[in-house]
Amino acid sequence: MPSARRPPRAPPPRKAGNAAECQQLEQLPNIGPSIAADLRLIGVQQPQDLLQRDAFALYQALCRATGKRQDPCVLDTFLAATDFMHGAAPRPWWDYTAQRKSTYGAV
Repeated sequence: MPSARRPPRAPPPRKAGNAAECQQLEQLPNIGPSIAADLRLIGVQQPQDLLQRDAFALYQALCRATGKRQDPCVLDTFLAATDFMHGAAPRPWWDYTAQRKSTYGAV
């Protein structure tokens, strides 16, 4: 009996090198399908929506929407994404950990 094959998956979108190139949430540095889905859950549908949003407010909204405290690294990721959309070079989310701790303390 021949084995059933899954249809091939679409390749992930290419990561954007700058904000102007970014058309989908998944093109943001550090943002994969799971975090993109979280952003959509809280009303962020496209990368440009991040220009008017605060990373900490996004984190709080996600905690409320899911009914549970999110890992603080999610806030680091939101900081990286909002910073990128405001013109910063792509940086790994963990580069934002010290900033998060000094600005927000324990979340």
